[in-house]
Amino acid sequence: MPDAAPFLRAVVLDRGAIDDPGAHPFTLPVVRALDRLELPTAVTLLVGENGSGKSTLMEAIAASLGLNPEGGTQNFAFATRESHSALHRALRPVRGARRPRTSFFLRAESFFNVATEIEQLDAPPEDGGYAGGPPIADAYGDRPLHEQSHGESFLALLNHRFGPD
Repeated sequence: MPDAAPFLRAVVLDRGAIDDPGAHPFTLPVVRALDRLELPTAVTLLVGENGSGKSTLMEAIAASLGLNPEGGTQNFAFATRESHSALHRALRPVRGARRPRTSFFLRAESFFNVATEIEQLDAPPEDGGYAGGPPIADAYGDRPLHEQSHGESFLALLNHRFGPD
């Protein structure tokens, strides 16, 4: 059985890196209460009221790890609309001893944009795509993500893209 130690052990908020603590998102309840968020297990659930800052915190953690705030791997550099907060610049990830082979930020509300970026990256150069290498879409199954329901595309991601480590 593989080691179950988490890749990310904690996230620390460096209050000295905050330019304006009275600005959004630093006034959100989850950020006001944050000093250090321990992540002792492989899975952590965040729960709270709407507007408490859960999604903002998750987006900032992803960005602090070098992931695209809209979703995808560390190699996805697209931006449909720059809307993420400055919180990621004040977060300090505390990594575990083990390193993941790859990382992926799964963000439900922008997974459509990730699927579109995959199609764009696989398009021929004359259509704005990039030449070289096997198609990226192959890592997500044999059916294009946009030709599946939202739930089916998530299952394709889980079944074909994610694995151990």
